[in-house]
Amino acid sequence: MAGSGKRPEHRGPPELFYDEAEARKYTQNSRMIEIQTQMSERAVELLGLPEDRPCFLLDIGCGSGLSGDYISEEGHHWVGMDISSAMLDVAVERGVEGDLLLADVGQGVPFRPGTFDGCISISAVQWLCNADKKSHSPPKRLYRFFSTLYSVLARGSRAVLQLYPENSEQLELITAQAMKAGFTGGMVVDYPNSAKAKKFFLCLFVGAAGVLPKGLGTECTEGEVSQQAKFTNERMRFINAKGRSVKKSRDWVLEKKNRRRRQGKEVRTDTKYTGRKRRPYF
Repeated sequence: MAGSGKRPEHRGPPELFYDEAEARKYTQNSRMIEIQTQMSERAVELLGLPEDRPCFLLDIGCGSGLSGDYISEEGHHWVGMDISSAMLDVAVERGVEGDLLLADVGQGVPFRPGTFDGCISISAVQWLCNADKKSHSPPKRLYRFFSTLYSVLARGSRAVLQLYPENSEQLELITAQAMKAGFTGGMVVDYPNSAKAKKFFLCLFVGAAGVLPKGLGTECTEGEVSQQAKFTNERMRFINAKGRSVKKSRDWVLEKKNRRRRQGKEVRTDTKYTGRKRRPYF
């Protein structure tokens, strides 16, 4: 884990840290896209969604829509919330399929009760532990977030929040406020013995307590974990492609355009040039 000086949340409030330049740099980083996609896949897997119908999901800290892209590819609908207008501007430019809301989740999640079938969040919740203003109280902001999130989720649904806790005290603060708000569940830790592959997912249940999923790589030695992480990453890339058109191919573009038409959005007419790679300009 990065030292405290390197953690983004220590460099300023998220709406200022993720300015236009940082938002574009983040979204164009191929390594970041790969990591974000893998964590989104794992988060959606932990939601335990029904396989026979599309679901309506909430993406907390959606940023430029990288996690939303995966949700759309899985056939689900989504709404994304983020405090950075620059990140949301990039999401709009990219033509993401979800609806976007500029908001501070520390002030609550402003939707009707029972609206969503599930919620995911990638690398966002730890930002609520910062007091960026004199009026900010991390415990109160966390409780406001979790209590309103609990309300907007349907009974029997889950929220899976991937986060980078700074220390055990921060982890305890986050989980305590979630339980105080009414959630059951706990922390799922993937590859706990690997410094690089280790990931924390707060898996929360609305209503009756479910069985907490097992973390990946929890029964391996450290050497086996790193090897398994490598295989898992390869497997994730394979699953993403399995049964679907290769991303950015003509078929993939046509499928995406058809989805947008079904949503009632304006889409350019299909031609022989649709999805064709453009020549590089010098």
